[in-house]
Amino acid sequence: MTAELVRGQNHPLSQARLEIRVSAGKPIVAGATLSDERGKVHGVEWVAHPGSPTLPGIEVSKQAAADHRLACDLDALPETVHRVSVLLALPSGVGGPVRFGAVAAPFVAVTGLDGSEVASYTVTGLDAESAVVALELYRRQGAWKVRAVGQGYAGGLAELLTDQGLPQARQLAGSINEAVVQGLARSVAAPPPRAADGGRSRHAATPALGQDQGSSTSPGTPGQVAPQHGHPGGQASTGPGVGPGAPQPAYPAASAPGDPSAVTQPAGPGAGGPVNYSHPGRQAAAPPPPPPTAPPAQPGQPARPVAGDATGWSMEERLYNQVWGMFEDLARTTAAYRSAVDFAESRMEQELDKVLSDPRARIGGHGDAAREAARAKQAELVDRAREALDRDLAQLTAEAEVVEPALPPAFARWDNPAWHGYRVPMEIPMAVRLGDLHLPESAGLSIPMLVRLPLERGLWIDSGRTGSFDGSIADSDDLRRLAMDTAVAHAARLLAVYPAGEYTVHVIDAAGSAASSLAPLVSTGVLGAPPAVGAAGVNEVLARLTQRVDLVQMAVRGGAADALPSDLDPAEQLLIVNDFPHGFDDRAVTQLRYLADEGPAVGVHLMLVADREDAAAYGPLLDPLWRSLLRLTPVPDDHLADPWVGHTWTYDPSRVPPGSQVLQHVLTQVATARRSWNR
Repeated sequence: MTAELVRGQNHPLSQARLEIRVSAGKPIVAGATLSDERGKVHGVEWVAHPGSPTLPGIEVSKQAAADHRLACDLDALPETVHRVSVLLALPSGVGGPVRFGAVAAPFVAVTGLDGSEVASYTVTGLDAESAVVALELYRRQGAWKVRAVGQGYAGGLAELLTDQGLPQARQLAGSINEAVVQGLARSVAAPPPRAADGGRSRHAATPALGQDQGSSTSPGTPGQVAPQHGHPGGQASTGPGVGPGAPQPAYPAASAPGDPSAVTQPAGPGAGGPVNYSHPGRQAAAPPPPPPTAPPAQPGQPARPVAGDATGWSMEERLYNQVWGMFEDLARTTAAYRSAVDFAESRMEQELDKVLSDPRARIGGHGDAAREAARAKQAELVDRAREALDRDLAQLTAEAEVVEPALPPAFARWDNPAWHGYRVPMEIPMAVRLGDLHLPESAGLSIPMLVRLPLERGLWIDSGRTGSFDGSIADSDDLRRLAMDTAVAHAARLLAVYPAGEYTVHVIDAAGSAASSLAPLVSTGVLGAPPAVGAAGVNEVLARLTQRVDLVQMAVRGGAADALPSDLDPAEQLLIVNDFPHGFDDRAVTQLRYLADEGPAVGVHLMLVADREDAAAYGPLLDPLWRSLLRLTPVPDDHLADPWVGHTWTYDPSRVPPGSQVLQHVLTQVATARRSWNR
């Protein structure tokens, strides 16, 4: 399973022989340094670069190129090497870009020799930097891992190599640039723009994780929120789901054949053929930059926001990546503001302690003046930090006002006009919107929470009361009804974004208490069967779905997909369970846990509407179940934490506007398309 990394995130490596693929859209220099356990590079012989491309266990490209393949054999590295840092730099003195902020964000992927993608990272957030440590492979307790670094250097390779402790950093940087200039005539140009938008990448994003939820690589999206900003980097993941095979680029690799004794780089399957961008693989090449649709900004003025102003093969992917970028920008600027406020408070406390430590300054006008000066400095620093934050928020708000109306239905709020012109799609979108995210410092700015499709974990709509509820809903029955309304809205959106016949919804309502909430699904006929009630209905639905999981698992493991029963529904399945654990005995609870653990891998997904306190009698038995689900709430609640900077985000569910008929309209379209498809 591919890990779509964000800055600072790591992932274990199970293979020793790897390829590191780099795509940047413009000719760049790729290299690698070997360092000890302290991260120090001991000499020029520890640096692989275009002038000296081969070291024991590592081989890099001999020239600048838009795309690179670096070969790495971890078992062949010397015992003294504990870290391999992958370096990217813009060639200087050749008339090209001089800062990474002027080019598309580089994309780096670690793959097996068969082309299967292990981990990937889109290096975002660069501006004036001309060199960057993209990622590093490091040894920890005898095992190797990869970490997304993204550390940029405005001083170029010389500053980067100096930071890694190399004494001859400036001389080596000059010789690297000289070697690049000599080989520039042979460099591989950027790939041509893709002519047709017949496919796109489908990779994982990091979903938001609650404080009691396990990690899952799926940004974020901003939904990994992680994004999981799974990207959006595309994953974010770009959202859950990555396949085992990564396609090969359709243009030649930049590196020339190396020394026969060096690490070999066998071509992956399908090299040189057409690129397959269909799910579940992600393209190895960076997508083309967006077309220049906005006039350039005036000098000294911020750039005008444009919808789709991100890289991607299609407008949908560009919008997804733009939303992910907005999430990252909001997280970054808020983290900078909080850090500045903490620094101001710490500095004021230090100055006050210094004043109070002198007995002569504790009384009289001198002490009062020192205290006032310390408080004034603190206020000035906070005001400057807030000014910078407000400037960034104004720019992000302007971008959100442009992006929101341009979102396709799968990404749009229910009040977006895109839903009024809704038609059942012909293909599955990259992601689906499950709500909005915002931070206390930016309550007026919301970022869409996009979760990649297909879902990689189930959903838990929490109908219980938490500490952050504002008290507007006093009655627990009202809260349970609102939770079920939220679940129906999510289910309707999932039905709407899948092609006809490719998504089936089942409902367990053991007590029959959700009839009013389920009315839109029942009246339009989009359910696979009437809602199951009573203990017998619970057992019948669970038995049918667990049997489906068992059959598909056996068929996949045995390579006998053709042997599946002809009456087995091939569509993805969603099971909505209301008021859990009412109507569940011990056997049914075990089956539900099985579906939550094993179902997503074979297309069976769970949406649980429950108050955890109602299941307290089961004790720790159900703890793995709650942790395996992505917790959402029917009212705004600050329970989602992103794994990137650790912010606690307030989640706001996607609501249908009061009195709106959009849900009925959309589900009617879905039901009509399903009837036509079944004929």
